Order: sequence, then C-alpha cells, then structure tokens
Amino acid sequence: MVTNILIAFGLAMDAFAVSITCGMSGLKNALKIPLFFGFFQAGMPVIGWLIGVSLRNYIYGIDHWVVFGLLSLIGCKMIYESMKTTAPIAAPHTAGFSMGFSTSKRELNIYVLLMLSVATSIDALAVGISFAVLKIPILTPIIVIGVITFLLSFIGIFIGNRLGRFLGNKIKIVGGLILIGIGTKILVGHLA
Repeated sequence: MVTNILIAFGLAMDAFAVSITCGMSGLKNALKIPLFFGFFQAGMPVIGWLIGVSLRNYIYGIDHWVVFGLLSLIGCKMIYESMKTTAPIAAPHTAGFSMGFSTSKRELNIYVLLMLSVATSIDALAVGISFAVLKIPILTPIIVIGVITFLLSFIGIFIGNRLGRFLGNKIKIVGGLILIGIGTKILVGHLA
C-alpha cells in the first residue's frame, strides 16, 4: 500500500503542476479539473496493465529491469521537463491555453480539458504495464492513484490561485525523484 501511495503521488505531480497553473486563472474549475485528472490518471494504468499482461510471458526474467527502466524514464522525463522551463508558470491565458479558456468566465472548454487529462496521465500507462509485469492486481492501485490525483489536483487549484507564480515546475522534480526511487527499490529487491 505504501508503494501504491508513493507511485500515486509521483504520477499525480504532473496533474498537480497543471492544476496550479489552471488555478492561477481562478477557481471556476475547482471541481471539474480534479475529476477529469483523477479519472484519466486511474484509467490509464488499466490500459497499460492490459498491455502488460499480454507481454508478461515474453519479458519474464528481465521484468525487474523493465519496471526499473520505465519508472526511471518517467522520473527523468519529469525532472528534465521541470528544468527545461526556468520561468515561473504563467497564467493559462498567457501560456498557450488561451483557446481553452473563455476570457469572461475563465472556464476550460472540454477539448482542452481532455487534452490536459490525457497529457498528464500518459505516464500512468507505463506504470500500468509495470503493475502487470510484477503481477500486481490493478484494482487497489487505480483507486489509490485516482483518489490521490483528485485530491492533489483539487489542492493544486487553490495553491495556484494563491502561490502558483512562486512554485513553478519545481513540484515535478519531487514526483520524478519518487518514481526513480521506487524503480530502484524494485530493482534492488529483485536482484537481492
């Protein structure tokens, strides 16, 4: 359960960072964004798990290396992306999201919300493959991932409304380090 919670926190950091950005334009979407992010973050591991179950027999014996590689790759990608943008997060209407927000209501349209939901949950697909390779039942992890993503996104909206300009993308570094740490722990556990 502790590993599931840590993985959920690691995966939710993208959604949390985007929620902070969205929160900078107001609290109008304070429930809609977390619901979408939580749903997609919980759904993608299921798709990955189904893919992983079909590949499991082919990668038996190197499965711990596959899991380590996937989690480390996701973690490094998150850290790289957070360092790539050194400027503080801009409000969504100035950060390329202007087409997705109505300037009068400051409300996300459904297409931009779907795009953000998929973009922040792609990493969860790879984690779902890792769950299948490790023969971990998928129900508990997806519930934990969905709930934690919802809660962090909800909190992120309010943080963004207050402190978003100061936090920037630094929150993704924490998520990346958590995922690399879990991958390393799994690798060391199997090699030992």
